[in-house]
Amino acid sequence: MMRLVIYAGFIIINLEVLEIVLDGLLGTHRLFVPLSGSLYTWLIDGFEWLAAGVVFVCAVFLIRRNILKLKRFISKDLDGWPRSDANYILCTEIVLMCLFLTMNATDQVLQAKGNEHYHATGSFAVSHLLTPLFSGMSSHSLVVLERTCWWLHITGIFAFLNYLPYSKHLHILLAFPNAYYTRLEPKGKMKNMPEVQNEVLYAIQPETAPAHVEPPAHFGAKDVFELSWKNLLDAYSCTECGRCTAACPANITGKILSPRKIMMSTRDRAEDVGKNIDQHKQFVADNKTLLHDYISVEELRACTTCNACVEACPVSISPLDIILELRRSLIMEESNAPQEWNSTFSNIENNFAPWKFSPDERDKWAVEMNG
Repeated sequence: MMRLVIYAGFIIINLEVLEIVLDGLLGTHRLFVPLSGSLYTWLIDGFEWLAAGVVFVCAVFLIRRNILKLKRFISKDLDGWPRSDANYILCTEIVLMCLFLTMNATDQVLQAKGNEHYHATGSFAVSHLLTPLFSGMSSHSLVVLERTCWWLHITGIFAFLNYLPYSKHLHILLAFPNAYYTRLEPKGKMKNMPEVQNEVLYAIQPETAPAHVEPPAHFGAKDVFELSWKNLLDAYSCTECGRCTAACPANITGKILSPRKIMMSTRDRAEDVGKNIDQHKQFVADNKTLLHDYISVEELRACTTCNACVEACPVSISPLDIILELRRSLIMEESNAPQEWNSTFSNIENNFAPWKFSPDERDKWAVEMNG
């Protein structure tokens, strides 16, 4: 519910930016007052209640992160810039909302003083409570304060919009499309490779094998180039809330795996690839890959594919899809698996079952029971 308040506040309150911009371009003040009458007061009232809600919610979020220090917010995943990024944004939103409310409060005091240029708009619900703070100021000081809040508010909004693509808060734009494009199959359902399925089929039924079969270009994914567009959209939609990591049984038991870190590492690698392309006009090999350089083998092996991270995500992200693709490349292209796994793979390849019994002896136990 708190995220809904802050998101609705961010989107809806910014509708008033349209009036602020037009006022700046046309040299007017509260351009829409003559056009909308009492509707204008009703709309600004709504914006102010949302602004107050945003201030309250952002304050709660800051307390949860920095004073209560919930476990998922003090994880080493967020060390450095990710933790600072979240705090900077929350503080910025509080400042922007306070500027908006102060601008409206000083505006109402100037209206009451009959100051030229300040139209009568009626009383606004929240900022009206702040007017006693400014009633003793001179008209000149009030105009300076109101104009300062106006400039800082609009400048802050535009600065925030420019910062957005470089911040994890890009998720406020991508969360909805990411949820829309989520897979409709049961969560955690693994995608099989037709090439692998056919190879098994041809081993069992050689007569079905065609004369010539093109080998697949790759098995799974070793770098972001082999991941799907949905995997990359998942990475950029991540809110870094940590609910996936908090639900991960591997992480709970002290293993190195953190589904949140998987998404952050994928995004970091995509960013580095983008910078490489910007610099050279095409990708130039940098001797790095997502697998090994950004995400370790130990992380991948710790995953039990239990699907808890997928179920926990509030914006329909699937860290499991990326883990499975990387693990598929690790095993099928690098033959990099623990010895315990290799014996199982060998049995499946030779005996079509995880156990070390030939297919001809598989029903021997039944014969012995009848005998």
